[in-house]
Amino acid sequence: MEPAPFLHEIADGPAGGRAFWLTTDDGTRIRLGVWPAPEGAKGTILMFPGRTEYIEKYGRFARDMAARGYATIAIDWRGQGLADRPAHRRDMGHVVSFDEYREDVAVVRAALDTLDLPQPWFLLGHSMGGAIGLRALHDGLPVRGAIFSAPMWGIRMSGFLKAISGVVLGLSKPLGLDKTFAPTTGPFEPMVFNDNPLTTDRDNFNYMEGQVEKHPELALGGPSMRWVNAALAETGTLLAMEPPNLPMLVLLGSEEAIVESSAVHERAASWPGSRLQIIEGARHEVLMEAPDKRDACLAAITNWCDQLVSAPHRMV
Repeated sequence: MEPAPFLHEIADGPAGGRAFWLTTDDGTRIRLGVWPAPEGAKGTILMFPGRTEYIEKYGRFARDMAARGYATIAIDWRGQGLADRPAHRRDMGHVVSFDEYREDVAVVRAALDTLDLPQPWFLLGHSMGGAIGLRALHDGLPVRGAIFSAPMWGIRMSGFLKAISGVVLGLSKPLGLDKTFAPTTGPFEPMVFNDNPLTTDRDNFNYMEGQVEKHPELALGGPSMRWVNAALAETGTLLAMEPPNLPMLVLLGSEEAIVESSAVHERAASWPGSRLQIIEGARHEVLMEAPDKRDACLAAITNWCDQLVSAPHRMV
């Protein structure tokens, strides 16, 4: 591990945050962020961010969890944040296969022992990080329990796009379109609060948008056709697998409009020891919602982790 830039001025996180460069087996450089916890920490939250996200976006969450006795790590996946970007277009989300993210997880897993983070560890996977995280559990990620926030276990598409997706995506490789933006997406454009699917809270909306405004190098546009193909293949495979033998908490906004809510309900219903908590009135970013909704999420996460710290074999 080597020291990496850490954008403290936009993170609004707890004191002592650090970042490191990690290099995967295929030579890709990703970034790992670490926020310490106070003396006598109860454990560590392994934050697996979503598509387009980066370490500093979870500064406020890390601050809140530190106040509750937990350290937090977060990751810049390949292709986003300050990690290595695609050679053909740095503002496009692109992987050939979701197995590439498994390489990212493997090098993060190796770094955790070096960092000597407080145990037990808890996975928290948001959106795309929910798909990467679920695969990591199947691969043996050593956590006490798993938390998912609006996990991408299915991709929400319009009726028209669903109808044509098989044909369009199937032709993308033969026609040399794998590295073009997927339909309805394109280069990065700032969102407008009154028309955003992420949060009902203007303060947290300004926090997220302001970070990219101050550091445009963090911005990421839409995914490539190949990324969508890879994501559909991975989510389909994951839903067909038996759920891991591990306690699981899922937080999902009632106004979710980015991931496929029905897939979340389906997976939660088939997972013994799981709990699905609907956050009424919340959108996709349940951890960055209005104070009442955000507080409900933080309380659910903290109470659930605390129970598993004190009673590790309890299925909540």
